[in-house]
Amino acid sequence: MSATLIPETGSAAAAMRRNFWRGVWRVMKRKPSRMAGVVIVVGFAFMGVFGPMFLPEHLPSDVNKLTQPPSWEHWFGTDPQGRDVLALVITGSRYVLLSAAVTAIITVVLGTSIGLFSGFKRGRWDTVLMRVTDMKLTIPGLPLLLVLATVWKFGSPIQMGLVLGLLGWGGVARAVRAQTLSLRERGFIEAARGLGLSTTHIVGKELLPSMAPFIAMNMLIAVTGAVYAQVGLFFLGVLPYESDNWGVMLNLAVFQAGAMIQPYALGYLLAPLLAILLLTLGIVLVVDAMDEIFNPRLREE
Repeated sequence: MSATLIPETGSAAAAMRRNFWRGVWRVMKRKPSRMAGVVIVVGFAFMGVFGPMFLPEHLPSDVNKLTQPPSWEHWFGTDPQGRDVLALVITGSRYVLLSAAVTAIITVVLGTSIGLFSGFKRGRWDTVLMRVTDMKLTIPGLPLLLVLATVWKFGSPIQMGLVLGLLGWGGVARAVRAQTLSLRERGFIEAARGLGLSTTHIVGKELLPSMAPFIAMNMLIAVTGAVYAQVGLFFLGVLPYESDNWGVMLNLAVFQAGAMIQPYALGYLLAPLLAILLLTLGIVLVVDAMDEIFNPRLREE
């Protein structure tokens, strides 16, 4: 009997996987912009990981090319030190994306753990954890972040990601708790309890896989928030200019190169802005696709 059941089970699992990927393809084919979003996000990840490897850590300056307008040689012009602006965007992407990735991981891991534990356990633990979460959410994030950045001057992407992640988990914890409360009453969870399975098994094998798409979307959203937060801090000048960060480029373009009033320096301002907007657009398109893929009610069969 077991010899016949195993192939059938494997065949059913393979059929489910095929149907899933067919559904993904239908969603992507219906709106090609979503495929463009995937390409954009993957492209930025590739640029952040491999781009700086092909460029020197400190780009050479050229006193004969100070703040030049865009040209065929320099697509977005040069900065006040004579460095290629596009190359600065590429080298600066590593700091921005590494910091955003650390932020997203900490935010999602911490928020998901608290939300899952609180929603599944209920009772006193739920009350205590949610009161702590509510207190966290009532603290204004931007003023606190400005104070921490001014006092500690965290300049490395790991430090930046750690601080942003510890400040940003509250919303994820609330959302995951709500999802957990909804799922814990479903039939498959009740069946798992009836079989006497452990809490660890139910949470790890039943709840988490069901919530994986929701968690992935929260991670992408956290990346977007982290990019805007760190770029804003560098633009405001509250952090040391130790790298070619996109926020540093915006600050220097506005306050040093005078890009707001000098047309020849406009490329220095537009390059990091376009990078931020393009990355945000890619993430929005990917989240939109994931929402339709994993939410049957949004699917147009």
